[in-house]
Amino acid sequence: MSRVPRYALLVLLCLLGSRTVDAQIAIRAQRAYPVSHEMIEDAVVLVNDGKIQAIGTADTIEIPADYETLEVAVLTPGLIDAHSVVGLAGMLNQEQDQDQLDPTESIQPQLSAVDAYNPHDELVDWLRELGVTTLHTGHAPGALVSGQTMVVHTNGNTVEQAMLLPARAVAVTLAEAGRRSGKESPGTRGKAVAMLRERLVAAREYLDKQAGDEESRPARDLELETWGKVLNRELAILVTCDRAQDIASALRLADEFKLDLWLDSAAEAYLLIDEIKQAGVPVIVHASMARAVGERENLTFENAAKLRDAGIPIAIQSGYEAYVPKTRVVLFEGAIAAANGLGFDRALEAITLGPARILGLDDEIGSLEVGKRADLAFYDGDPFEYTTHCIGTMIDGRIVSRTVR
Repeated sequence: MSRVPRYALLVLLCLLGSRTVDAQIAIRAQRAYPVSHEMIEDAVVLVNDGKIQAIGTADTIEIPADYETLEVAVLTPGLIDAHSVVGLAGMLNQEQDQDQLDPTESIQPQLSAVDAYNPHDELVDWLRELGVTTLHTGHAPGALVSGQTMVVHTNGNTVEQAMLLPARAVAVTLAEAGRRSGKESPGTRGKAVAMLRERLVAAREYLDKQAGDEESRPARDLELETWGKVLNRELAILVTCDRAQDIASALRLADEFKLDLWLDSAAEAYLLIDEIKQAGVPVIVHASMARAVGERENLTFENAAKLRDAGIPIAIQSGYEAYVPKTRVVLFEGAIAAANGLGFDRALEAITLGPARILGLDDEIGSLEVGKRADLAFYDGDPFEYTTHCIGTMIDGRIVSRTVR
């Protein structure tokens, strides 16, 4: 596939960079990957008022005379990171920009990601320049219950401007990081699950009392309110675990309380494929380049492919890293999975439409379809090839990155 000269695109991107959301833009692509249906060669996508107005082959779509035109080699939906801590864990890796984890208590579901997210952190810019338009981000693994997650676009001057969903899940850790050593609690797997069960039972009682007579209603409790949203399936429960025994515990707890469970990391998920499929639970697969040590010692690069082959919904994440630069990039994670059984099409889906479905946003983002938000990524070649560059990113019909990465 021939490459569009970068300078030609950059000139157009500079012209369009200051346009507002109501810009009228045509993108001509040698190849467009809608994800929701087959790849289109010699494609045209029309963008109007922040939405995709039309998509098809160049011989079927007429570009209006007043539309600005971009020419790119490859067009994809904007990438979606299914689980990140970017915006809470900052680039500097210093105390003042590390808000992803509060270790003072083991259970804090009431901690809101909205109150900690920094849309100006340079890691947000870096991911946007690589085609990532949406983050499911929030509190990190490391406590039994570390707080809430949210969904944001990778642009916006304030958290409100970036926000797609202010709260989406409660982050729970049944992996080793959530069990505290020494005399701190929980120290064992049994204690960890018992503590979760205890709080869910308390929340159910709290909801029952709240529904009673006004005079007998208990005082407001932010923690139990949050658990109540989990019980009512207004919030999912994102359980980070890798060992098969911990995955089984998460499935058992979710079945007991009828929770909307998302398995996170799940390095040994391939050992429980039948059980996960029967439970109807999606898996946000560990980053391909996560290190195979400790509870991930049995991970396989083929985990995503094995789960997808079985019909289990998956997404690929960047994950949480305690060291600089604090995040990976799902574009590269998807490439590793593609080369290890997932293949190009399913790998691209795992970082676009797959996470959009899990997040409940697939009617807005994740694929190139008429009426959806114009969240797009432009490349000068195969996105999963190491030598390819992301040469532009669009969010809501506006060019938000012109950096060649």
